[in-house]
Amino acid sequence: MAGIAALSLSVQHVAAQPQIETAVETAREWREAHGAEIVRGFAHLLSLPNDAKDAPNIRRNAEYISGLFSERGFEMELLEVEGSPPLIYGLREAPGATRTIAIYVHYDGQPVEAANWTHGPYEATLYSAAMTDGGEVIPLPEDGDEIDEDWRLYARSASDDKAPIPALLAAIDALDEAGIGFSSNIKLVFDGEEEAGSDHLDDFLSTYAGKFSDIDLWLFCDGPTHQSGLPQLVFGVRGVTGLELTVYGPNRGLHSGHYGNWAPGPGWRLTQLLATMKDEKGRVRIKDFYKSSAPVSDAEREAIAAAPPVDDLLRETFGLAESEDDNALLGERMLIPALNLLGLKSAEVGPAARNVIPPSATAAIGVRLVKGNDPQAMLDLVEAHIKKQGYHIVREEPDAATRTEYPLIAKITRRDGYPAVRSNMSDERIAPLIGALRVAAEDLILTPSLGGSLPLYMFEVSSDAPIVILPIANYDNNQHAADENIRLGNLFYGIEAYAAVLTME
Repeated sequence: MAGIAALSLSVQHVAAQPQIETAVETAREWREAHGAEIVRGFAHLLSLPNDAKDAPNIRRNAEYISGLFSERGFEMELLEVEGSPPLIYGLREAPGATRTIAIYVHYDGQPVEAANWTHGPYEATLYSAAMTDGGEVIPLPEDGDEIDEDWRLYARSASDDKAPIPALLAAIDALDEAGIGFSSNIKLVFDGEEEAGSDHLDDFLSTYAGKFSDIDLWLFCDGPTHQSGLPQLVFGVRGVTGLELTVYGPNRGLHSGHYGNWAPGPGWRLTQLLATMKDEKGRVRIKDFYKSSAPVSDAEREAIAAAPPVDDLLRETFGLAESEDDNALLGERMLIPALNLLGLKSAEVGPAARNVIPPSATAAIGVRLVKGNDPQAMLDLVEAHIKKQGYHIVREEPDAATRTEYPLIAKITRRDGYPAVRSNMSDERIAPLIGALRVAAEDLILTPSLGGSLPLYMFEVSSDAPIVILPIANYDNNQHAADENIRLGNLFYGIEAYAAVLTME
């Protein structure tokens, strides 16, 4: 409780600073005068295809974005390592500043299946409201047009993760035009392959380590606002790992009439094995699965309790009569590791189903990690559990001798993963940021951890600066799916939030 009390005092002190209030009001007025220009500029940025594997177009994005910030006084570079899209790096120093903030955004997007989209994924299309709420296509606004904050702009990366770029540009323009200086040195770190796994990010951080050694705070601009629709500041993300599990029956498909009740069915074996891993309430039964998890702090528990209640609404929205562990709070469940069944495969269903006992059945298992969990150690626990159920584990397809020697065989293929990150909510280096953001959003929610995963651990390894996440996208943005969108009111909130960040004490 002492940490929360100290944090509260710092927040009150910072939030009272008039320069932040002036900056936020300036950004609001500038946005009201230039809203149409912001939306049209964003639509142009979204027209650039940004799949990380599309090397020519991802570089077009990098060069275009770098140019936008160069025009605004940033010293820009495209950092290079072999086999990767460029890492966009920029620096703008503030006279007399004693703190350096690094702002992370990723400019690549998920691959697209254009046939699944209502409009072309790179043809930014404006709607009068969400499609699901009956919105209709409207033209992009002209200068002087009044803009409704519930309008939605549809395109790949409209929310994940190009939205912070026009919001940050607008905040900078507003402050520069008003002659309001930054209070911190600002570094830009824009990743070009986050959606492809950020496989080269650690190479960038080590090759160009000198550019990141003086950072005092990492601000990650990704993810959605709270499910209540209110703004949030997030202090961590879960890690991720997983495996693919295959169990076996006969070495060929067998007629289920001739051999059913005699030849073991791999589908039954697999479902029985999976059922030993979780109980009916959703609690993982694997020995020591929760043991390595970092304790939940008093500050984190208080933040969860203070957040708006959304669980009942989410259950209604998702058609659930109950959620796991006797309706435990979503915020609490984000702070323990999760074992997820991603998919099952054994023969066919529907019209393709046949009277056959198939040779094998496969499950894809995902593990979401919390702070303290080592990815490989967690998979070791899963494997130990499978062995305890009597299975002989192999890494390749079993040969004939193995099949006839062991009644129960499980082939396990591990996936790469990475650990979770969770910053201390009571860290005094974060308190000024919280206070500044409360000027832009009095109802700001402090969230200990997102449920999703980001490769923040690479930054934790390369820097001792705290890491926090400032999401601006609407939570119903169709992230990673067709018809991804951004609500304009969320984009506009981002402008004010960034103005507060750039001028915080």
